[in-house]
Amino acid sequence: MKKIVFALFLILGAAAVKAQEIKWMTFEEALKAQKKKPKAILMDVYTEWCGPCKMLDKNTFQNKDVAAYINKNYYAVKFNAEGNEEVNYKGQKFVNASYDAARKGRNGTHQFTQALKVTGYPTMMFFNDKGEVVTPLVGYYKPEQIEIYLKAFSAEEYKKLDTREKWEAYMAAFKGEFKS
Repeated sequence: MKKIVFALFLILGAAAVKAQEIKWMTFEEALKAQKKKPKAILMDVYTEWCGPCKMLDKNTFQNKDVAAYINKNYYAVKFNAEGNEEVNYKGQKFVNASYDAARKGRNGTHQFTQALKVTGYPTMMFFNDKGEVVTPLVGYYKPEQIEIYLKAFSAEEYKKLDTREKWEAYMAAFKGEFKS
C-alpha cells in the first residue's frame, strides 16, 4: 500500500511540475489588466500553419522556467496574425476583413499584424507597462535563448542598452538560469 501511495505521489508531483502553463489572454484583456496592475505585455504573434510557431509553443512556452517567468512578469497574449479577432488599440479598431473561416492553411493578414509591422512568424512583440510597443523579436527561440530578452524587457534593462557595445556587454555578463 505504501508503494502505491508513493508511486501516486511521484506521478502527481511530476504532473504538477510539468503542468506549468502560461496564462494566455487577449490583447484587450491585457491592456485592461495593465490599468489595475502595470506590467509589461508579451504578445506571441503566430499563424496556424507556421512550424516554428508550433515549436515555440511546445519547446519554449511549455518550459516550466519560461512559463513561470512570463506569468510573473508579463501579461501574456496569444494573437493569431491571420485570425478574425477584433482588436481595439489606441482608439483604433483593427479587424481582418479578408479572413475566410473556410480556408485551410494561410489566411488573410490581420490589420493589427500589419500595424505592428510583423515581418515573420513567430514574432514576440514586447510592450511596456503602459501598452506601448517596445520591440519585436522574430523567430524561434529555445528557453535558454529567450531568457535574456524576457529579463531585459520585463526589468526595463533595455532602456540602458542604447548602444551596440552596451548590449554586447550585457549579453556577455548575463548568467542564464533557464533549462531546456
